[in-house]
Amino acid sequence: MNVGILDLLTAKAQTALDYADCLVVRKQYASLTPQAIAVWCRELGHHVYYATYFGFGDPRARLPNDLDVIFISAHTPRAPLAYALSKAYRLARTRTVIGGPHAKAYPRDCLRYFDLVVLECDKDLIANIIDNQFEPKSVVSSARPYQDAPLLEERVAEVKASTFFMGRPYPGSSIPMLASMGCPYTCNFCTDWNNPYRPLSNERLLADLRYAAKMFPGTMLAFDDPNFGVRFDEMMSVMEMVPAGKRSPYGIESSLSNLRPSRLQRLQDTNCFAVAPGVESWTDYSNKAGVGKAAGQAKLEQVIAHFHTLHEHIPYLQANFIFGLDTDVGDDPFELTKEFIRRTPFVWTYINIPFAFGGTPLYDDFLSQGRILTKMPFTFYILPYLTLLLENYDPVTYYQKVLEVYSLITSGEMLRQRFGSLMHPFAKYTNYIRTLFTRPIAKQMRAILHRLKTDKAFYAFHAGESQALPDVYVRLYQAQLGRYAELVPVEDSQPVLASERAASLLVNPVFGS
Repeated sequence: MNVGILDLLTAKAQTALDYADCLVVRKQYASLTPQAIAVWCRELGHHVYYATYFGFGDPRARLPNDLDVIFISAHTPRAPLAYALSKAYRLARTRTVIGGPHAKAYPRDCLRYFDLVVLECDKDLIANIIDNQFEPKSVVSSARPYQDAPLLEERVAEVKASTFFMGRPYPGSSIPMLASMGCPYTCNFCTDWNNPYRPLSNERLLADLRYAAKMFPGTMLAFDDPNFGVRFDEMMSVMEMVPAGKRSPYGIESSLSNLRPSRLQRLQDTNCFAVAPGVESWTDYSNKAGVGKAAGQAKLEQVIAHFHTLHEHIPYLQANFIFGLDTDVGDDPFELTKEFIRRTPFVWTYINIPFAFGGTPLYDDFLSQGRILTKMPFTFYILPYLTLLLENYDPVTYYQKVLEVYSLITSGEMLRQRFGSLMHPFAKYTNYIRTLFTRPIAKQMRAILHRLKTDKAFYAFHAGESQALPDVYVRLYQAQLGRYAELVPVEDSQPVLASERAASLLVNPVFGS
């Protein structure tokens, strides 16, 4: 059969800066699981066509027209584009399957547009899907996530087609990797809250490390693990089996509690280039930060000291925060973050707005409390848009405070300090690029804040006093979908929101089982 796999990484680029952002940054967001599906389908004897969409041209032009089945992977902000593509493919009599983060979070909504919705998959499930073993309009899942990803050597064609340029790595290219799944923590906003940590095969990881070092020396390995190195000594022992001097640079997401000072020399020796710990909040999630029950100023001092120690060993650091959680009150969360930014100029501080993604306890809480803006299309489940009613901030106050932090992050003052505090040239380049591409987010926030202050209907929507989707969101929705907007008009864009428990009852077994 002719099998297509399409990984939607972003929306259509519309400005010169969008094109630069998509080419330099978004292109590197390719996921490992769609590449694994491509490998499995080849092993099953099918004709496989794999592509990513990173904002250039028409997504359908990246695949043949005569597909029998297409697998589409998407994060939630790309859901309307995925829906429109599914309608177009179904009109051409192609069976459509959606998987990835959005499918797992909102399976009921996905059923409106796709023949099948996949929660978890492995090779056997993919084989059954292609063999048409499921009833149409089903949510399907393997009993558990796949036990091992295909080797890098087996998916090298997909890597070359996604994060490389004309089949070759270039400065900024990365190779998606996976050494473990799940996380030992149960953060209520995280989709891995109920996915226990489990390592994948060390033997296969070592084979991937050796292959990357030999075939793509110097190319960054981007580990998609939710929490890298939980079994730290075991993981480092595998990394150390590659001879020093041949080890690929790699980037990880890991909790500060894993990154104890006694472990940092081994990270440096194995060529760890980038670390992105989640600090999340100054009032909560302190167990992940390794600061016990400390909060507020006490937590700030410990976290700053930890990042200074990290800076002695790791060239590039990112700290992740969420503003607007129910534990955030008053000015303190914002002022503490501004102090953190000024005292750690070598850290890129990433600030996120809370989104109640389906399948998480936070989502169930917000849904039961009526605090989700239910008319807001999934397109806007991304910075800088607010899709919730916050507990302790009205929309104007919230955007004012967040904008203060974003203005500091993207200021020329901070860029000069970062350049002065960073030694590695690629770290300096990365911070410059991120400053350049983050400034439009701050500009959008200013526009939203101005509209909240001057447009009563717009404010009423964000205050939960009106259910009418503001015209500005209608225009943005249509602009992002472009020619596909007619397939999923804004009138049909209201999400179907259901509890995780209700959605799980939809899972259908294989015929005859």
